[in-house]
Amino acid sequence: MTQRSGSTSVLVGLAAGLLIPAAMGAQGQATDTPRQQSPRVLSDSLAGRDSFQLYCAPCHGPDARGNGPVAPALKTAPPDLTQLSRRNGGTFPADRVRAYVTGTGRTLPSHGPAEMPVWGPTFRAFEADVRVQERIKNLVEYLAKQQQPSSAPGGEGARLFSDNCASCHGTTGTGNGPLADRFRQRPPDLTLYASRNGGVFPSERVTRIVDGRDVPSHRDREMPVWGNAFRSSAGGLSPEQVKARIAAIVAFLDAIQRRNS
Repeated sequence: MTQRSGSTSVLVGLAAGLLIPAAMGAQGQATDTPRQQSPRVLSDSLAGRDSFQLYCAPCHGPDARGNGPVAPALKTAPPDLTQLSRRNGGTFPADRVRAYVTGTGRTLPSHGPAEMPVWGPTFRAFEADVRVQERIKNLVEYLAKQQQPSSAPGGEGARLFSDNCASCHGTTGTGNGPLADRFRQRPPDLTLYASRNGGVFPSERVTRIVDGRDVPSHRDREMPVWGNAFRSSAGGLSPEQVKARIAAIVAFLDAIQRRNS
């Protein structure tokens, strides 16, 4: 009962009012009501999206960009969670995010008990550990899918470009790759998309060109149809994974544009 009341207090203080009615009810009935009859404070759903929207969105916003309705009331503005990969060299720091969410082996001096919840102990006060582990795992995986493609030199987009595009377009994207002279038409300079489009990078058009699957005029092109190539690669990528790869390449191309040319 002590653990439960303490965890309820954590919810009251750290979820910024999200669960206040249920938590207060649980405190009022702690002495004479069986645990199983207390108000529910956790969603039955273990889906990452559902957990995020219920427990994280009030501060971080429904789109995870740090603009939730509770954000203005906090001492420290919630971070944009879609930028975690960009801030980590293009790789989503899943283990670090999981530890941050659960609170295992860490201290948060800038996130005292009135702001960022330590969700591991909080969840465990209301449901079995196996459900807590699944809930947090799904939440971390959901956050991984919300990441904006990295354009960092060592990021995913740069790596994919180097592995799949540089042999023709060159390491700098200017069309001088080692295989460039073998084609009927020399590969274009990919750093000039923006300058040829009034200074605006045409991300949607470039995405369609890289993907290639819905561009009939490129069916016989020498350039690979990367949508199909990624989908049929080792391991069989899902549509979401194919989309993420293409988005990462497009973000890298956007980053290397010579807009003043």
